[in-house]
Amino acid sequence: MAKLRSRGELMSLVSMPRIETSPFKELARRGFFALLLLFTITAMVWLDRGSYIDNTAADGVSLIDALYYATVTVTTTGYGDITPITAHARLLNALIITPLRVTFLVVLVGTTIEVLANQGSRSIRDSIWRKKMRNHVVVIGYGTKGRSAVNTLRRQGETAERIVVIDSDAVAVNEANIDGLAAFQGDATRRELLRRAEVSKARQVIICLDRDDAAVLATLTVRQLNPTAGVIVAVREQANVPLVKQSGASSVVTSSETVGRLLGLSAIGPDMGTIIQDMLTGGEGLEVHQRLAEASEAGQPPSAVQGERVIGVVRNGTLRRFYDKTATRIEVGDELIVVRRAQPPSNRDVLRRDED
Repeated sequence: MAKLRSRGELMSLVSMPRIETSPFKELARRGFFALLLLFTITAMVWLDRGSYIDNTAADGVSLIDALYYATVTVTTTGYGDITPITAHARLLNALIITPLRVTFLVVLVGTTIEVLANQGSRSIRDSIWRKKMRNHVVVIGYGTKGRSAVNTLRRQGETAERIVVIDSDAVAVNEANIDGLAAFQGDATRRELLRRAEVSKARQVIICLDRDDAAVLATLTVRQLNPTAGVIVAVREQANVPLVKQSGASSVVTSSETVGRLLGLSAIGPDMGTIIQDMLTGGEGLEVHQRLAEASEAGQPPSAVQGERVIGVVRNGTLRRFYDKTATRIEVGDELIVVRRAQPPSNRDVLRRDED
């Protein structure tokens, strides 16, 4: 499918799913094919020029005349000034040139319809999508970490329509589309791409790139576009955490440090490592969940909550752990961080398995 814009603008369109071929390559291919048809007819007429007559001149049919005849023939103009006069020339016109003329028209009309209809429709979908996208989550990087983050969000109740993926890899963008997500292919440090993903209106931005320097630059760019969104960044090295926080990250997760800590816990006590991994793996066993306190729970101690274990209370934007003396009673408006039995994914929203 083609689009009459620059390649940079094409890559910034929301992919639902992404178009794999370049529009200009496709137009060039069809244009070359149309010219090939035109020159084929020209060659046929020129080589058999003795079988044609030019009613406007007496010096026969020249190469220019053959090109002219081919042009008016494939466009079905047909002025009639140059005509075949022998039986075999008329037969060649009927059996070869006429099908070539029809093929030329199919290529011309097909290209026009595809450009005006299909790509126009894609631009309209992109515009409509951007207008309705508010308070969404943008995930930059759709590798193992990004996919796991998206799956966790969806298990916690976030709908696929409110999640947008950005990745420089076409395969990752295609996988995001298969998972039911809108996606953009391109460099996440480009402001234009982030603007098209409506980062300025996002509620949360999750950055999980393979390189820490790219994560720092993406964090700076995101924070410039959206000063209020929560920006959660994954880095490989603990030494880069202060730099990422200075760049504007709300929260930083060190992947290598976290994995190392889990390995250490598993070495000390395999069951302890199993419990921690269980809580980090969704869909079965235990899971960590954050929810708004119910009205019936107001005034009760966190230990009185049935079916869940409260490990933290978020009050007025401040986290209070279960042992904090200010969190001995649940108040209206509190958010509870609980450990509970994992909720199975709904039939309506089947998720792909994590590839961790």
